[in-house]
Amino acid sequence: MTSPSATSRSGDGRAARWAGQRERRRREFVEAALRAIAEHGPRASTAHIAEEAGVARPQLYKHFDGATDLNQAIADEAALLVTSALRPVWELRGSAMQLITVAVDAHTGWLAENGNLYRYLSLRSHGDRNAVADVRTVIARQLTQLFEHYMTMFGMDIRIAESVAFGVVGLVDSCAAQWLENPRGVPRTELAALLIRWIWRLLDDTLRAGGVELDPHLTLPPPPPQPAL
Repeated sequence: MTSPSATSRSGDGRAARWAGQRERRRREFVEAALRAIAEHGPRASTAHIAEEAGVARPQLYKHFDGATDLNQAIADEAALLVTSALRPVWELRGSAMQLITVAVDAHTGWLAENGNLYRYLSLRSHGDRNAVADVRTVIARQLTQLFEHYMTMFGMDIRIAESVAFGVVGLVDSCAAQWLENPRGVPRTELAALLIRWIWRLLDDTLRAGGVELDPHLTLPPPPPQPAL
């Protein structure tokens, strides 16, 4: 006769396997969604996603709690993709100008290659959940930590670090997003050069207001490792 504890363990095992299978299928459907968006554009439908995944539409919703849950999973994956593209910034060794250049090139490069995904996220914000804003916030929080480190090293007031970080991210994102929709003949390299110059001027002004004059090409001591995103 099977004991109650053995039955319980068996039930727990099945639940764990189901949870693992559901999570794996969710990841597969999100990857299919990214491919469908790249192919069909920002208005890719759940039908496109299901077709790309090779399943019937209703099967998608066995693994997601409706379209909002699916869209949020796509947004979460997009945030990971962007922050992964920017990882060289957090691991950079060099000068302030090198850091700015790498960050701008990574961000504008990702946007140029993933324009449809960016537009998809912009079109599918729900209520107080704004997928594009969520991505900006993830990047700005990481940048805040970086600014706090160097402001502390320079003896500056770190209370402004967050405002500066969000200002930089907002500048890059809004300009790059507008360029994506209407480049007006401006190549990405020219846009990046403009953004690099503007960001340095913003940072230089902030540093000077704090009594610091920094050569943008001076090699800086590396920051401590940042936590995984």
